[in-house]
Amino acid sequence: MTPELVLRAAGHTDVGRLRPTNEDAVLVSDELGLYLVADGAGGHRSGEVASALASRSIKNYFGATIRKTHDQPEFDRFGIPSGARRLSAAILKANRDVIEIAKSQPKHRGMGTTVVAACFSPRSGLMHVGHAGDSRCYRLRAGHLELLTQDHSLLADVLEQRPELDDTVLARLPKNIVTRALGIDPLLRVSMRSYAVVAGDRYLLCSDGLSVPVSAQALAETLGTNADLDAISKRLIELANETGGPDNITALVIECTDGPDKDSVPPPPPGVVAMARETESRADPELLILGIEELESLDADSASDDLLRALEGLVGRSS
Repeated sequence: MTPELVLRAAGHTDVGRLRPTNEDAVLVSDELGLYLVADGAGGHRSGEVASALASRSIKNYFGATIRKTHDQPEFDRFGIPSGARRLSAAILKANRDVIEIAKSQPKHRGMGTTVVAACFSPRSGLMHVGHAGDSRCYRLRAGHLELLTQDHSLLADVLEQRPELDDTVLARLPKNIVTRALGIDPLLRVSMRSYAVVAGDRYLLCSDGLSVPVSAQALAETLGTNADLDAISKRLIELANETGGPDNITALVIECTDGPDKDSVPPPPPGVVAMARETESRADPELLILGIEELESLDADSASDDLLRALEGLVGRSS
């Protein structure tokens, strides 16, 4: 029998050395298996409001849906982890809440927040990570530090489309522009991934106030020490402040103290995959490229912008 996940966590946030206020938020909810870091922006303390609102909204959603999870299978009919869908829905609900407050209160207009959140499913031994923006999730396993998220930033987006650009060109790009965040767009796309958890794993959720000034090597060395998690979180913040503390700093450390001893993701039950296949018509083409008819006449740069509209058209025709 696979050992059930046993987790412990500690998180702290700090204003840093140069900012007048702290617009970061950190959430540790062991009872919900939910952990979160949000980095707000917007001026006039609105960033602080956005990050706090996002944190509260996601926690409230998890609290309101906890009973429903007891009756849900670990994987849905398409083989997708139910916990991942739940976390994504919670982040999207928070996005709507931030937008609603920004629209209804002029003093908060233009506010937004990045978010990185992790939740754990004891039955499957999976950790689900959802994020929007450049707040990050790292995993330290057997001394190896791995970045589990990809920044939604101008630099990252440019590299996806133009990887051949010279470094001197990339160096001129603004470093503080994120391309996804809560409060920007009602049609927010949340990046979701699920990972098998192994006993001894340590995870770090952090704002860019930590990940930018502190090297990956220093993060790995500090996460790997034998100190308790509270001390590790505080030490990470000290490292950022020692480099000048140019931004608000948040570090949340999670450790799996008991669980599986190797990385093995339980597959969806065979009936789940079979059920999904039965819903597909044998007359369907082998491969359907979404929106190809609608987008073939558009410029490549605008194709991704029109993807959701193409999806809406596709759904409309099939309903």
